[in-house]
Amino acid sequence: MMCEELIELAGELDAMLHQIRSDRHVHTPVIRCPYCGHVGPAAEPDVSVRATILSLGRFGIAPAGRVKALEKAWAAHRKRNGLDLYGKKADRAEAGAPTCGHADGR
Repeated sequence: MMCEELIELAGELDAMLHQIRSDRHVHTPVIRCPYCGHVGPAAEPDVSVRATILSLGRFGIAPAGRVKALEKAWAAHRKRNGLDLYGKKADRAEAGAPTCGHADGR
């Protein structure tokens, strides 16, 4: 499986997760932001490419050796192409210290 196919599969699984959560009215928990103290709903969970790769092994779709090789190939592809955890171009402005975004009203 090529990295582009893994990115596409992760996107499909992410869309499926959001659709299921929406259909079943599943809401995220209310949390306190560790950076600014804002209290509100947590961010929606997303499916990363690595989570997709690990699920191939967990559900017996691929043997453990193949999963390990896919993980290494994904890490190299991600680094070489400057991608984030989800296979999108990483924003260099977000590469620094973690920020919450609550301070600017988000």
